[in-house]
Amino acid sequence: MDLRKMRDEDKVELCRKYFIGGCFLLPFLWAVNACWFFKDAFIRDEFVGQAEIRKYVTRSAIGAMLWLIVAVSWNVVFQLKRASWDDFGDKLSTIVPIGIP
Repeated sequence: MDLRKMRDEDKVELCRKYFIGGCFLLPFLWAVNACWFFKDAFIRDEFVGQAEIRKYVTRSAIGAMLWLIVAVSWNVVFQLKRASWDDFGDKLSTIVPIGIP
């Protein structure tokens, strides 16, 4: 999809749809939204709807960063504590390691 060929009204609508999609536990859409529409939100000359795009891009970037922080934190905790969680840690594992932790 070439955003340069889209009308400004369509960009606002697409940005809104990507933000709403991210709210349904699809944080990758927030990251894509923040990257795709960053220039339109903050660099390009003012146009009708830019404030709305800026709002969605900012919220999408914040949401994507929060999801990234949560995912990395969970990964670190799981890697460090899985062995001490006994059966619960084994049930969470897809592949149960064999041997002494």
